[in-house]
Parts: sequence; C-alpha cells; structure tokens
Amino acid sequence: MKPVCCDTSFLFALYGSDLHTAKALAYVRKLTQPLTLSILNEFELENALRFAGWRKLFPAAQIARFQAAFELDRKSGRLVVVPCNLARVFNEARRISSAYTLAGGHRSFDILHVAAALECGAGEFLSFDANQRKLAQGEGLKVNP
Repeated sequence: MKPVCCDTSFLFALYGSDLHTAKALAYVRKLTQPLTLSILNEFELENALRFAGWRKLFPAAQIARFQAAFELDRKSGRLVVVPCNLARVFNEARRISSAYTLAGGHRSFDILHVAAALECGAGEFLSFDANQRKLAQGEGLKVNP
C-alpha cells in the first residue's frame, strides 16, 4: 500500500482549527493506514501554529492543545514521520519548480511537500490548497479530499 502524504493546509485543518477542519477529520477517520509525514511537514505545522498564536488567532493554551494532539497521534502511530533524504527531496523540488512554477506560481514549501511525497513513494496527497493540488496532480499523485 502506497503512503498517503499531505501538506500543511491539511495538517493545520486537522490539528488547528479552520473552515476545513470537519472535512479533514472525516477524511482521516476513513483512512486505513497512517498518514505519512516528512520532517518538513512537522516543521511547517509547528511554525504555522506558532504563527497563528503570534497573529492572536488562538490563545497559547489552545496552541499547546493542538500541538499535544499532534504528538499523541505521532506516538499512537496514526501519523508516521518517515526519514527522507533531503538532498534528493531538494533535487526533486528543483525539477518540479523548473517544470511548473513559471506557469503556475508555486511556493517553495508547496513544492517541497510534493517532492517529499514523491520521494517516499506516495500514491495520494491531501491538501486544501487549490494551487498545490494542481501541482500534485501534475506529478501523478491522487489528490484528496
């Protein structure tokens, strides 16, 4: 079974709180395998939660609860952080950027998440970012939700 990977828009909906949270939770409940993450996912989610706190979107206590829920899912095996060769991920990202960014306007971390998903052999990519969904589809990934 090929891994299911995601971007930070999906993770933030899952562990933070936004207009996509209900959809993210419903989708994850249907998965029959863990969600596969890279260290890039971990870093960007942690920073996104802190940034939301800085922007006063959530109080510090709520952000701590979001982070604790993420850690609990890691420890329980619902999330699996796989090691990846960052040099290969960045080489793949450079290829993807060269192929898509001039025409599609893709951000660096969006490209890196798709490259990391490809590097770990993902078959499915979860995102709520319309532009990133196009990028992942262009690279042959099945995109949901």
